[in-house]
Amino acid sequence: MKKNSLSLKITAILLIIILINLIGCIEEESKIISKKDIENIQLEIDNISILPDWEDGDYHDYQKTAYKLKYLNLRYPDLAKLFSIGKSVLNRNIWCIKITNEKSTGQKYSCDIDGTIHGSEWESGEICLYLAEYLLINYDYNKTITDILDNSEIYLIPLLNPDGRQQDMRWNENGIDLNRNFDVHFGRLRGNNFPLGKIFGKIKLPMFELPRRGVFTNCGRYPFLEPETAALRDFIRSLDREDLSFYVNCHTAVHVIAGTFNVYYKPEYTITKNEISVFNIYMDWFNENTEYDAVYSDEFEHAGIGVAYDWVFKEFRVPSFVFELLTLDYEPYFSGGGPHDHLVHWMKASLPVLMFLIVNIENLHDWEKPTVEPSFPESVPPVPLS
Repeated sequence: MKKNSLSLKITAILLIIILINLIGCIEEESKIISKKDIENIQLEIDNISILPDWEDGDYHDYQKTAYKLKYLNLRYPDLAKLFSIGKSVLNRNIWCIKITNEKSTGQKYSCDIDGTIHGSEWESGEICLYLAEYLLINYDYNKTITDILDNSEIYLIPLLNPDGRQQDMRWNENGIDLNRNFDVHFGRLRGNNFPLGKIFGKIKLPMFELPRRGVFTNCGRYPFLEPETAALRDFIRSLDREDLSFYVNCHTAVHVIAGTFNVYYKPEYTITKNEISVFNIYMDWFNENTEYDAVYSDEFEHAGIGVAYDWVFKEFRVPSFVFELLTLDYEPYFSGGGPHDHLVHWMKASLPVLMFLIVNIENLHDWEKPTVEPSFPESVPPVPLS
C-alpha cells in the first residue's frame, strides 16, 4: 500500500510539473509577435516630421513661386494638383496648389490658406510654400500628416497679388488695397477706406493721410471689381460648402493670430457665443504654444473694413482667421525694420499655427474645440528672435 501511495505522489508531482511547463509554454507563445504584427506596430509609430531644406535667402518672387509649385506638382503627382484660380491685372496667374491623396476616396474636409494679398508682405506667401512642401515630404513618413492628406483637401494660394509681389508694393497694379475690396463692410470711411478706384480710369491714388484721422486706403470703386479679389471669391465659392472647414488669410507684420472680430458699426454678421468660445479656445493654444500673440474675439471690435476673412466668415460661416507673421522690427515696407531676413526662423515659428488648425480640421468644421496636438522636431517652434 505504501509503495502504491508513493507512486501516486510521484505521478501527481510529475503531472504538476508538466502542467506548469505547459502553462509556461502557452504564456510564452502568447508573447510571440509575428513579423506582420511588428510591421503593423511600426506603422502606428508617428515618426518625427522632417522640415523643408530652406535657407534664409530662399525668397520666392512670382517666377520662383511658380517654379516651386510646378516642381512639387511633378514630384508628387498623386498628392499635389496645381491650377490657376484667375489672372492679375497684368495677366499673371494666381496659382493654387491642392494637396490631398487623390487615391483616397470618400468625404474630405477642406480648407483654404492664402498669402501676399499685400504684395510687400513676402513672408505671408512663403509660409504657404513652406507648408505645401512640409506636408508633401512627410506623406508616408509621418502618420499624422499621412492621415491629413488621406482625409483632407488643403488649398494653398501663396501669391494672391502677384503684380504687387513683383513690384514689392502693397497694392495691386490699379493701386487698390485688395484686402479692402471684399463685399463686407465695404468702403467705410469709419474704417479708413475710400471707394474711389483709379481717378478718370487712369490715375492711381492708393492712399492719403488726414491729420488726426490717419491713413486712408483706396478700396476700389466696388467690391470684387479687381480681378484678384474676384478670382478668390469665385474659387472659394467653387468649393463644396458642406466640406469647407476653415480659412486663413496670411499677412505681416503685427505678430498676431486672430479669429473674426465683432463689428461695432452696422455689422453685417453676428458672432454667436459658441463661435466666440471656439475662437478663444484656439487662441489659448496659440498663446501657450507659439511665439505669436493671440487676439481674442470678444476683446476687440472694429468698424469693418472689407477684408477677406470677414467676407469668408459672413458668406460661409466657417472659422476664419487672420495670421500676421513677423514683428514690426522685421517689416521693411512701412515700419522701416530693415530688409527681409530670418526666413527660416519665421517659417518654423509660423508652422505650428497652421498645423494646429489643419490637424483639427474636422473639429473646426463642426465648430468644436480642438482635440488633436501636432508634434514637431525639437527646432519647432524656434527660440523667438530678440
